[in-house]
Amino acid sequence: MIRIYSPLLIPVVSFIKWTGQSLFYFFRSIAGLFFLSSMFSVAHAQTAHNPIIFADVPDMSMIRVNNTYYMSSTTMHMSPGVPIMKSKDLVNWHIVSYACNVLDGTDELNLENGKTAYGKGSWASSLRFHNGTFYVSTFSGTTGKTYIFSTKNIEKGPWQKVSFKPVLHDHSLFFDDDGRVYMVYGSGRIMLAELADDLSGIKPGTTSQTLIENASKPAGSNIGLPAEGSQLFKVNGKYYLFNICWPKGGMRTVTIHRANNLAGPWEGRVALQDRGIAQGGLISTQTGEWYAYLFRDFGSVGRIPYLVPVNWIDGWPVLGIDGIVPDTLPLPASHGLNPGIVISDEFSRNASKATLPAAWQWNHNPDNEHWSLSQRPGFLRLTTSRVDTSVLLTRNTLTQRTYGPACTGETAIDISNMKDGDCAGLILLQKKFGWVGVKAENGKKNIVMVSAESGDPKEIARVPLEQQTIWLKATCNFENQEDRALFYYSTDGKAWKAIGQPLHMSYTLPHFMGYRFGLFNYATDQPGGYVDFDFFHTFHGISEK
Repeated sequence: MIRIYSPLLIPVVSFIKWTGQSLFYFFRSIAGLFFLSSMFSVAHAQTAHNPIIFADVPDMSMIRVNNTYYMSSTTMHMSPGVPIMKSKDLVNWHIVSYACNVLDGTDELNLENGKTAYGKGSWASSLRFHNGTFYVSTFSGTTGKTYIFSTKNIEKGPWQKVSFKPVLHDHSLFFDDDGRVYMVYGSGRIMLAELADDLSGIKPGTTSQTLIENASKPAGSNIGLPAEGSQLFKVNGKYYLFNICWPKGGMRTVTIHRANNLAGPWEGRVALQDRGIAQGGLISTQTGEWYAYLFRDFGSVGRIPYLVPVNWIDGWPVLGIDGIVPDTLPLPASHGLNPGIVISDEFSRNASKATLPAAWQWNHNPDNEHWSLSQRPGFLRLTTSRVDTSVLLTRNTLTQRTYGPACTGETAIDISNMKDGDCAGLILLQKKFGWVGVKAENGKKNIVMVSAESGDPKEIARVPLEQQTIWLKATCNFENQEDRALFYYSTDGKAWKAIGQPLHMSYTLPHFMGYRFGLFNYATDQPGGYVDFDFFHTFHGISEK
């Protein structure tokens, strides 16, 4: 068995004999992780590691309400959409809700009539808390609208939705002290729009104004990606605008502009150029420390969040330590992503509460008539409702994030009710996907491995199958951006056999998302067949046996 473990994990010390030493000296000598303040008081050392979340959580927007932090992110074509995460320490996060079950019901978002919303859907959100109400805004090039969701209870809802045109790209929702509400948005030229009091659209009788003519200017004139990703803050009476731009031949760069008045004048500077860690904003702790939350493109696992210490010097937030994002932070250690961001699931539910944990998202809007946790208790049933030509077009593919530095996903499927032409299994979902599963053809079933690494899906291997239950596994190695996946099957859930060939995973812009584990079932000949997934297990590391 080979396992690759996260650097966040601390190895368990084997049996140690000691006598005559105080508890203080024991822990200090073994790990340096515990400090004794008295004979009966032990405090755990505060050590967090970057990235804070080694998984695809891009375009973060973050707030603190009293002692609790909340964060929204982008999941684009996934449903439910606009995930809301909660933390007490800025390090350990768990998904508590979504701002919308479905963004809208277009053909693209429903995977209907050959249309898709891959890489589109809803983009960067803005999370705010104002006068006892939580607000999350986003925008969609798919629908051509800007959306604002609001609730009094961010964890339980319900959420109210308003939408309007036009699309305000990469906007920042901003409640000013004078009671007026704005959105700052744009690319290169940053614009300011005042909203109506009920947030139903741009305030009647007003037009958007240019806030900053060229927000990329602090990074030079040779710009490939103009300034975008606006996030606006007001600290000690001054306005601070965070943006990202990308100089040609350089890296993703954080710029910050500041002004004494919203109308300007604005002055700007480069705030960070380190490994492309960029795009985000500011958060303060309840004890007065400041951090910038940013993310980094990290190959096929996606865009992963970092926290960057901030010091205030001459009225400017100064990011990093000598311009570098540190690998460790004086914050609590991570407890891992499972549960919280990802989760293993036995699919066992009380019949009256047949819902899915928040870690799950459907690939596009689901067809709720054709999946069930109650038709066979203890199993997830996926029933085909139509004929499709590709796994990328099928509805009701149920997904979770993959995560680094390495991870494994396993499932078991009862395939006894598949129809000829059906394909079902475990996918690593992106444009250049790979999957292991079962094809039913001519009254027979075969275990297959399919790879779309070349751009077109090809069956790489097949093994005849004579039984009605099959175990499937996929492993992902993202360490040092190796981006390598392997696929396995088992006929007893104990002994695993590799199948097919390694998949070199690639982050592609048409999907604009890190790879995801997915459970799927689709028909190529006739609808009505179904499969039952017994469980989904995921864990850090790679197991090849």
